[in-house]
Amino acid sequence: MNATPQLVYLAFGADIYQREAVFSIASALAHSASCDRDRQFEIQVFTDNPEFYARLPVTTHAITPTWDGPHHYHFRIKHAALLEVLSEHQKAVLIDTDTFFRTSPDSLFERVTGGHLLCNAIGAPLGESPSLPRQSVSYLLQAGLLQTDLRQTNSGVIGLTTADKGILEHSIKLMDDLRPLAPELYTLEELSLALAAHGKLQLNGCTDLIHHYWSRKAQFRAKIQAWHSKHHDDPLSKTAMADVLLVNDRLPRPPQPYRGWQKGVSALIDKERRQFIRELLYGCHDYSNEFDQACAVAWWDKALVNLEERQGQPLSSEHMTLWLADPLLKLLAGSHYDTMQAHLISRLKAKQVD
Repeated sequence: MNATPQLVYLAFGADIYQREAVFSIASALAHSASCDRDRQFEIQVFTDNPEFYARLPVTTHAITPTWDGPHHYHFRIKHAALLEVLSEHQKAVLIDTDTFFRTSPDSLFERVTGGHLLCNAIGAPLGESPSLPRQSVSYLLQAGLLQTDLRQTNSGVIGLTTADKGILEHSIKLMDDLRPLAPELYTLEELSLALAAHGKLQLNGCTDLIHHYWSRKAQFRAKIQAWHSKHHDDPLSKTAMADVLLVNDRLPRPPQPYRGWQKGVSALIDKERRQFIRELLYGCHDYSNEFDQACAVAWWDKALVNLEERQGQPLSSEHMTLWLADPLLKLLAGSHYDTMQAHLISRLKAKQVD
């Protein structure tokens, strides 16, 4: 049994998931390199596209086709992959691709101890959560599993020792039993893990060590894409490692005094367009951090989505052209105006063709 801690990733499908994984791995290596000792962990990646990882010190593996189970539930693969690793290694942490490290992974592995389940975050008790589907509740009642004090987990991180790998076998069985009853339950994998661990393992969280950007994903993906575009040829260079540390966990917004000034000036704009324009301006600020600046398009796209949700219908490109012609918007957007206008008009025309 190998005693070296294993950092495990599962990345398949669209290229963006692979790029996320590459950046997460780079963040682990960058923070590890800042320590005075040699790296104390190994990295394994289960993927359908190993070429992405050719320049990284990782071991890649194919994904076993049967890991998604009888109902082809793709989140089940996470537990199967981690179970595979724990069959040969004493300690392992599986981490989602949409993550990056705040500190050395050594700190993460220190929280993986016998009798504990490491998860990204510990949620509210089940009794305080929104209602589960009726079929799921019926199954949990019949199985004696519906306990309102059960703490939910965010499984963006799952860390276990090999002595506790039976929890994964139990969670896989629960997923197979519950999937037909709750096919639309997005958090089924997390619920199954929490149910399997309840009363058997204590929970450890790690939000202070890992940033899991499941919220505002577009903005953080824009940062990661900007890093990847700059460094994919040499992700371990000194410049790449330094830039990893510039990709922070904050949403880029103009400073509060500047936002207050924008809000006051935009009060002169017609009420129907006011909120839309304020949201557009998040992408028009001259951020000093190049990776914050890369979020501009994500902010503009989000402003458009929010506008169409408020209106309950798509906006025509002709209507958008009129809205964007506002002199105040041109003034506030400054040098970003032309790029913003071209992008939004292009997006609307593309949507109309679709």
